[in-house]
Amino acid sequence: MADLVQTHSNTIPTLARGFLECRRYISPGDVTRFLDEHLRARIGTRLIAEQHIALHLSSKPHNDGVSPSQDHDQSSYIGVIDTALRPAEIIHHCEAFVGEICELKYGVRPTLVINGQSDARMTHVPTHLEYIITELLKNAFRATVESGKEREPIEVTIAAPPDIPEAASVATDSTSLPSIPGVTIRIRDRGGGIAPDVLPNIWAYSFTTFADADVMGIGNNGGGSNGNVDALNTISGAGGNSSSLAGLGYGLPLGRAYAEHFGGGVQVQSLWGWGTDVYLKLKGLGKSG
Repeated sequence: MADLVQTHSNTIPTLARGFLECRRYISPGDVTRFLDEHLRARIGTRLIAEQHIALHLSSKPHNDGVSPSQDHDQSSYIGVIDTALRPAEIIHHCEAFVGEICELKYGVRPTLVINGQSDARMTHVPTHLEYIITELLKNAFRATVESGKEREPIEVTIAAPPDIPEAASVATDSTSLPSIPGVTIRIRDRGGGIAPDVLPNIWAYSFTTFADADVMGIGNNGGGSNGNVDALNTISGAGGNSSSLAGLGYGLPLGRAYAEHFGGGVQVQSLWGWGTDVYLKLKGLGKSG
């Protein structure tokens, strides 16, 4: 099964390049409808396979020199699911990664400020959240720098629902950690917002703001002549697919598909001429989610 998962790891980039080559013959609406159904089914199937593999490996005897500290670090995991995931840690990790790429291209990187309930924990799949946050921060960093507002910080607010049952917040023993049913994350930038003629298309697969020549360069397994595309191509996300998808217009719709798989969602509020607020709603997994 592990070989099967690895074999199909490049399915999404392959589909993206295929539809890119056929975009003159297939309407964007047909592409979006097909990919919405296919990719959402693929997310579920792949998650089940990866969960099975992870549980199988974790059931084997740990006599391979793993230190007690490493065992402790993994104690909150059940397969690929982290029962004590801290969104703030994921955001910091993605910020450092996207920031390095931004600095590589533009020579500057915006600052990022996290406020709200930064100590919130929840049960979720870390790789899914990493992909979503990477895509959202990539858009925010790019818009902020290209609009000349790199001195304006990108603000990330983490908010947990206020009506948490008391029992859900009480640890059952000294080693367990309190978890919440879900969180809402707002990413606010001063990047000038999204143009009114662009806004209706942001959820369409293969819609991108990169130039056609650069997009075709990506589709031909190259990195386009534009250094911006080259830099973004080095960004990797969940499943290792983000690097091949950079600039192909799959970031937002695929990120929304990951969020909606467990009942969450992504909403975009744009103030044209000022900036953009993106609201990422995540539902925790399990009975309390």
